Amino acid sequence: MAQEDIKIKIIETSDVHGCFFPFDFINRAPMKGTLSRVFSYVQEQCLKYGENVILLDNGDILQGQPSCYYCNFVKPELENVAASVINYMGYDAQTIGNHDIETGHAVYDKWASEVHCPVLGANIIDTATGKPYLTPYTIIERSGVRIAVIGLLTAAIPNWLHEELWSGLHFEEMVASARKWVKIVKETEHPDLIIGLFHSGKEGGIITPEYEEDATLRVAKEVDGFDIIFYGHDHTSRKDWCEGPGGKQVLCLDPSCNAILVAEAEVVFDTATKQLKTVKGGLRPVSNYPPDKAFIQHFQPVIDSIKTFVNRRIGSIKHTIYSKDCYFGNAPFTDLIHDLQLEMTGADVSFNAPLTFDISIKEGDIHVSDLFNLYKYENQIYTLSMTGREIRDHLEMSYDLWVNTMTSPDDHIMLMQDGSSDDQQRYAFKNLAFNFDSAAGIDYEVDVTKPDGEKVHILRMSNGEPFDMDKWYRVTMNSYRGNGGGELLTKGAGIPLEELKNRIIFRSEKDQRHYLKEWIEKQQIIDPQAHDNWRFIPESWTKAALERDKKLIFGE
Repeated sequence: MAQEDIKIKIIETSDVHGCFFPFDFINRAPMKGTLSRVFSYVQEQCLKYGENVILLDNGDILQGQPSCYYCNFVKPELENVAASVINYMGYDAQTIGNHDIETGHAVYDKWASEVHCPVLGANIIDTATGKPYLTPYTIIERSGVRIAVIGLLTAAIPNWLHEELWSGLHFEEMVASARKWVKIVKETEHPDLIIGLFHSGKEGGIITPEYEEDATLRVAKEVDGFDIIFYGHDHTSRKDWCEGPGGKQVLCLDPSCNAILVAEAEVVFDTATKQLKTVKGGLRPVSNYPPDKAFIQHFQPVIDSIKTFVNRRIGSIKHTIYSKDCYFGNAPFTDLIHDLQLEMTGADVSFNAPLTFDISIKEGDIHVSDLFNLYKYENQIYTLSMTGREIRDHLEMSYDLWVNTMTSPDDHIMLMQDGSSDDQQRYAFKNLAFNFDSAAGIDYEVDVTKPDGEKVHILRMSNGEPFDMDKWYRVTMNSYRGNGGGELLTKGAGIPLEELKNRIIFRSEKDQRHYLKEWIEKQQIIDPQAHDNWRFIPESWTKAALERDKKLIFGE
């Protein structure tokens, strides 16, 4: 009687961003997805495949929910909950993401030491030794089948993060690193299957002469040896078959973010020869699965501690503010952040973009949880020296990414995607919404009838003084932007990336959310107002266009 084939199920999560438990600690409400439901699905698959289930995570797990912030910075003496959950669920391998690096060495080094499975990063090089800082690959055996998993991280880290956060590290270009490690793995490990686990999007992103931010597709097409590539980073669900060297088809899967989907593949091997026979896979929603009861019971003390932390009242707000208003002109939501940055730094000009697509801070009490809606990321506050011309060019790139060039009153004013998309970084927009910087401290107009490069016209400083293109100004912004994130300072203002660190004249010790908390606690009652220092023109066209596009995007 012929033996049955060996079937192995591989499940990947990516960009979980702290969504461990079925409770949104930011909005203090139930949450769909989360690893608590993923674990229920994994348990179901274990009934079908037995021990032949492999569980992989692809990084960006240390930021996003207060559960992460609590363990990273409030109670760092505790085992990081991101490690506790990975260990409880029995993950077989884990990569590190850019937002994990953003927490700093003290946090991610401790977390990596607490995770029981290998933390992979073949292209993260220790500059002192010239060797990988993390484990480059791991071998997982199931039913006699040897499976190699090679982990890679986008090499664009220096474009977003201050060197202090990744001191002593170098990030190799992904294609070259992948080619090197596939060769090593083949020659030394003789695997039956090679998996890529990449914290890097499909294609594009930041592209420099040295590397490409989203390089997964290039690796699949140019590096011989991969059978499956699980990836993430770009928060977009995708399933593709990519043709590799020699015509080999490589299955590439991205489950987007927040553990609402998992990527999964079933691989079938001949029992006698261990030859790979078939690969199939796709994306699986998990929100219809109930949270695993034992999982919740195990973590209930941690959940209760985090709830106590986020439920603390810190002040109150006089009226509701909405992040969606930020796309259509001056808005109290954006200008609240501008006010904090200007007051804290004494800068002349402030840059800020909406970091969350559609949330509100409700009139009444403000709790610690609300701070994570007010400010999504653990960015620091920077002040840089910039000329007036650089300020204008920075804003020009922002609005060119943000708004359409209208040729008639009936055109869209927002620069939107064609068709629908589940891209959780762009939403309805063509470009990344968190790069739509506005400014405070200056009065200006954005003429949407002008071509790209000619839309922004700065009228004056908001205090009435003239604005001088050749004068040097102090400009405050978040650390993501100040380190080159979004390329508004580099491609827009024309400042070389290597020069940015010399432009920084102030860098806050702690993250922006920390200072927001202190600021609100000190004032107790806040009443944020729109500055009305900039506008879209000509208003005979833009007023109606703004109303149309707001209704189209937000349904109102």
